[in-house]
Amino acid sequence: MKTLMKRLCGAAMIAASAIGFIANANAQGDQQVLVDQATTTLNNFMRDPEMKWLQQNIGRAKAVLISPEIVKAGFIVGGSGGRALLVAKNGGKWVGPAFYTLATASIGFQAGVAASEMVTLVMTDKGFNSLMATSTKLGGDASVAAGPVGVGAAADVTADMVAFTRSEGLYGGVNLTGTVLGVNNDWNAAYYYPKITPFDIFVRFDLNNPQAADLADAVAKAGTD
Repeated sequence: MKTLMKRLCGAAMIAASAIGFIANANAQGDQQVLVDQATTTLNNFMRDPEMKWLQQNIGRAKAVLISPEIVKAGFIVGGSGGRALLVAKNGGKWVGPAFYTLATASIGFQAGVAASEMVTLVMTDKGFNSLMATSTKLGGDASVAAGPVGVGAAADVTADMVAFTRSEGLYGGVNLTGTVLGVNNDWNAAYYYPKITPFDIFVRFDLNNPQAADLADAVAKAGTD
């Protein structure tokens, strides 16, 4: 009887481990979709002739925040939301990503446009450090400016973060002041391991997930072009 019980307990433990592995794999699937989408978004911006300022200054950025899709959402009255991820430069290499949620009362969508993609350059240590907090209010904890758009854009922008957006081929000076970025602890834990923070990812451990290699390569390439 004792031997049988041990076997049953052992089988239960193996089954529980298998279920946990499957659940973690599924969770990582969601995060990996966002990572792959962010890689595509960044490459789109780097090929866009209207994004000259971004292309010329991404190499100076401390970090890059990418949101493949910001949706004008009914559940946020008069506002919008989405997911974003951050990769940061540390000692000449790009590490991360860390995952965030994004919510704003008014992101300046143009008429008829329901979604947009965004790349934000984090230009200062203050901007980067603000993103290590549980939540960050842009324009409060760190200054944010709309990035200059156009072939001849050569403006000297002085802000902690410089944001660029595209919406179905449309461009505009989007005001992100008041936008709240919150750390997505569940997604960070699923992509790495439990109780992980952006500070752990970027500063304490310099973490990378091998599945984010294409994203890291894309950002590194963007900074040297």
